[in-house]
Amino acid sequence: MTTTSRAAAEIDALLGRHPKGFDLSLERVLRLLTALGDPHLRLPPTIHVAGTNGKGSVTAFLRAILEADSRAVHTHTSPHLVNWHERYRLASGAGTSRLVDDTALAEAVRRAANANEGQPITVFEILTAVTFMLFAEYPADAAVVEVGLGGRFDATNVIPQPAVSVITPISLDHQSFLGDRVELIAAEKGGIIKPGVPVVIGQQSEQVALEVLTSIADRVGAPLCVYGEDFFAYEEHGRMVYQDDRGLIDLPLPRLPGRHQIVNAATAIAALRHGPYPPSDAAVEAGMGRVEWFGRMQRITAGPLLDIAAPGAEIWIDGGHNPGAGLAIAETLADMEERVQRPLFLITGMINTKEPVGFFSAFSGMARRVFTVPVAMSEAGLDPDELADAAIEAGLDAEPANSVEEAIRLVSTNWQAVPAPRFLICGSLYLVGDVLGRNGMAPQ
Repeated sequence: MTTTSRAAAEIDALLGRHPKGFDLSLERVLRLLTALGDPHLRLPPTIHVAGTNGKGSVTAFLRAILEADSRAVHTHTSPHLVNWHERYRLASGAGTSRLVDDTALAEAVRRAANANEGQPITVFEILTAVTFMLFAEYPADAAVVEVGLGGRFDATNVIPQPAVSVITPISLDHQSFLGDRVELIAAEKGGIIKPGVPVVIGQQSEQVALEVLTSIADRVGAPLCVYGEDFFAYEEHGRMVYQDDRGLIDLPLPRLPGRHQIVNAATAIAALRHGPYPPSDAAVEAGMGRVEWFGRMQRITAGPLLDIAAPGAEIWIDGGHNPGAGLAIAETLADMEERVQRPLFLITGMINTKEPVGFFSAFSGMARRVFTVPVAMSEAGLDPDELADAAIEAGLDAEPANSVEEAIRLVSTNWQAVPAPRFLICGSLYLVGDVLGRNGMAPQ
């Protein structure tokens, strides 16, 4: 948090009383929801989104297309980047939405905390109960709910009958909670698959992940829609082409940069075409242009960071932090490099549950230098010296820096070469959130 608010004060009080981390179980959140009158049973038609990479982007595409189709949509995402309020976007009319206001969030958090009566529970479980309280109290045509961690025992997985389940690409991440093999992680993500509920599976780079998800869907009787089999998308002549058994849609490229966003957009389109509100082609096209998702290949175009960079420099941020995300980011940077060549400098911070060598390996041969920095918003941040060693192990030149600002200055001071440098700040959503907050760019 970068600002003082009533809601932040209420949540800070929770953090002082309850564990901040994850203790995967549904018993506690179901008990709390019962005490609150079961708001999770009074939701509008809901799309439930799980996955390792891309679930936030798919959620953003779902909202953008539904709102372009004049639907009133609630959206839950996690984690937030700057302010707690980002997790709760409430429909404010046909095709419009807003972040929850501070008073409403503070009151909902207080009600949930009081209903819990001091019993053991995690903060995420209370905040998830708040999601369902808000979504049940405010009218909407639809809701989009992003999983927090995993799927099977995630606190969001109490919706008995979603309209559609979506699973985005799966790779290694959060191994201490979900398992150290892709098939184990896929089994956890696949826990959101429900009997009779259509499940849309995004592109999977690991065949074993697709096999696990398909097996779960077959076992519980969930209709399957799989990227590469039932739908797909590609870029052609500077446009995006989506195709499924209903035909082709010729679309502009998504506003979010990167080839992986074409796949994410296609996954969202497929989910909506299997849901209660199939959008018009015009709404899908409009959604490609209005979608926004903070902290994912986002360019910083103003503010104090740009002021200290070399004249003409580019600064990008991306919260990706696992090997799969590293590959997607590196591919996007390679496409940028084909269009406009610039020397690339990574500024990276990570927490100690990640695989830095795997992440950095994606940038081998691309980055001129890596600067490793502390993650100020997390006590679990990796030491910059240790992180620099991981980058060196991955074949990159690296050195620690005290801050993002110091890293930018180290490159920019006396920079006279043409073209100007391209910076990518990456490796942690905590780091990206801190950068956005200090640069005055909190999501609205």
